[in-house]
Amino acid sequence: MTLSELTHSTGEWLRGVGSYSDVVISSRIRLARNLASMPFLSTATVEERTNIYQTLAKAIGEVSNGSNALLIDIENAEAIDRHLLVERHLISRQHAVAEGSRGVSISPTETLALMINEEDHLRIQALRSGLQLEDAWSEVNEVDDKIGKNLTYAFDQQFGFLTVCPTNVGTGIRVSVMVHLPALKLTKEIERVDRAARDMRLAVRGMYGEGTEAVGDLYQISNQTTLGRHEEEIIDDFSGKIIPRIAEYELTARDSLAKHRGAQVDDKIWRAYGALANARCISSEETLNLLSAIRMGIHMGRLDLIDIPKLNEIFLFTQPAHMQKRHGAPLTGEERAVKRADYIRKQMVA
Repeated sequence: MTLSELTHSTGEWLRGVGSYSDVVISSRIRLARNLASMPFLSTATVEERTNIYQTLAKAIGEVSNGSNALLIDIENAEAIDRHLLVERHLISRQHAVAEGSRGVSISPTETLALMINEEDHLRIQALRSGLQLEDAWSEVNEVDDKIGKNLTYAFDQQFGFLTVCPTNVGTGIRVSVMVHLPALKLTKEIERVDRAARDMRLAVRGMYGEGTEAVGDLYQISNQTTLGRHEEEIIDDFSGKIIPRIAEYELTARDSLAKHRGAQVDDKIWRAYGALANARCISSEETLNLLSAIRMGIHMGRLDLIDIPKLNEIFLFTQPAHMQKRHGAPLTGEERAVKRADYIRKQMVA
């Protein structure tokens, strides 16, 4: 598997399957771990960072032996490749732009990514389409146990696993679910969801996590603290209560829109389709916002000229790094806008 090969598929998180897949785009579970024998990255020297990278790369290689996992040296990777991995949600934006020795190991299915020297020494991440947190947890937990047999993690009997950020201390787990909430946005109910989430000590962020705004009506809902709670308890809350409740709010809002504002909803959906099918120059942000309306239209049964798999291809392949990687050369913003529009028009009539 190579990075170029990744640009020809949408990856695990955009398969469009799993529970509540008409609202839930993807599920992610991430564990933060640090080596007991090494300082946190915030105080590590260049040599210590390199030793951490080499130690963890070796341990990961032993665990993934025979799986054809792809180990990428992020420090020496091209900028476009780093941003490609961000767009595929395989590394964080912070990992892409940081400095020093760091890397990521990616499984062939893209369900598993292990970031070395991100904020912590090791971030073990599993991705799934739809609401499949239990499957994601099973994979992360298994890899964590295997690595933990060969290496000693920084752990305190009272506080649990020790991490750079205090909110990760304890289990070190971060559960994150990406949801599509266009109807709640249209009915101006999204602020109430945001307030309720914060009351439950949840973080609400944009598509690329911390520091990003919601584009295309996509929101990431995640836990903010891990101390004093078991991993299974947090996952059960998300799978059985929090996300189903948010999904039901969204589906109820869609039903209300269909019943009381059907013509306005259809106008929004079909205007979005017309704009994408005819545009000659279009930005990435406008594309995501228009695709949001079309995604809602498909799930509401009000548009059948395109399906979710094709929509997801357009969604991912029109992102800046994917476009340039598929083109084979850097593109200016204006060039991307033109080529993006050309690509979308062809896909809309294919």
